[in-house]
Amino acid sequence: MTDQSPSYHYSVIARALREIDAGGPALTLDDLAARTGLSTAHFQRVFTQWVGVSPKRYQQYLTLDHARRLLAERFTVLETSLATGLSGGGRLHDLFLRWEAMSPGDYAKGGAGLVIRWGWFDTPFGRTIVMGTERGICGMGFAAEMGEAEAFEDLRRRWPFADYAEDAALLAPWVAAAFGASGGEVPVFLIGAPFQIKVWEALLHVPTGHVTSYSQLAGAVGHPKAVRAVGTAVGRNPISFLIPCHRALRKSGELGGYHWGLPVKRAILAWEAARTGM
Repeated sequence: MTDQSPSYHYSVIARALREIDAGGPALTLDDLAARTGLSTAHFQRVFTQWVGVSPKRYQQYLTLDHARRLLAERFTVLETSLATGLSGGGRLHDLFLRWEAMSPGDYAKGGAGLVIRWGWFDTPFGRTIVMGTERGICGMGFAAEMGEAEAFEDLRRRWPFADYAEDAALLAPWVAAAFGASGGEVPVFLIGAPFQIKVWEALLHVPTGHVTSYSQLAGAVGHPKAVRAVGTAVGRNPISFLIPCHRALRKSGELGGYHWGLPVKRAILAWEAARTGM
C-alpha cells in the first residue's frame, strides 16, 4: 500500500481523529503530526490530498459545534424535499443512484435464492466490504473500527440463507462511481423489511452537506412517534455512505450512534462538508 492510496490516507486521518478526540481542537499542526508519527509537511500533504482543506479547518468540521451548526443552517425538512422532489429519485454525492427494493415476501426468506457477490476495496474511509447482486449494491461496511472479519460477518448475517461468492470485478465499477473515481450510475438493491426501506428511502432525500434528525425521519415516513424504531432502522441500513445514515443526528446536534463507529461518521460528515464548501 503506497502513501497515495485512499486507505492509507484514511488510516492517517483516523489516527488524527483519535488524537483530536483526546486533545480537542486546540492541538496544533505540529502536535497532530507528531502524534500520527509523520513529519509536519507530510501530515499536511496527506490531509490536503485527502480532504482538500487545512487540518485546522478540518478540525472545525469534527466538532460538536459544527454538527449543531449543520442542524441550524443546513437542516433538511424532509417533508418538503419529498414533496418537491429535492434529491428526487436518489440524486446523491453528485451521482445518480438507481435503486429498487426486494419484495417483503422475498425479504422474509432471509436471502434464500440470492447469489450475493462480495469484494474488499480501499476507499477514503479505509478498507470497505461491498456486497451486491446483479441488480446492484446491497451492502457496504467499513472495517476501520471493527476489523475486516467482523465487518464481513456483520453483513453476511443479515441474509443468512443467501449464497456468497467473491466477485470484486462485478462490483468495482459501481464502487469507483460511488466514491467519485469515475462517472456513471450506481445501482442500489435494498434488502430490508418494509418499514426499514421507507426510512432508508427518506435518507436518500437528504442532500450532501445537509443533515436531519431522527424525529424528522419519523415524521417523513408517517410515524412521528416512532423515533426509536426509526433510529433502529437507520442503524440497520446495510448500504453505508450511499444511503446516508451518517446524516441523521440527534436534535441536540450530537452525532448519536453509528454502526461502523463514530470516528467513521465524523470523517464522512467532515469529508462531505469540505466538498460542499461548508
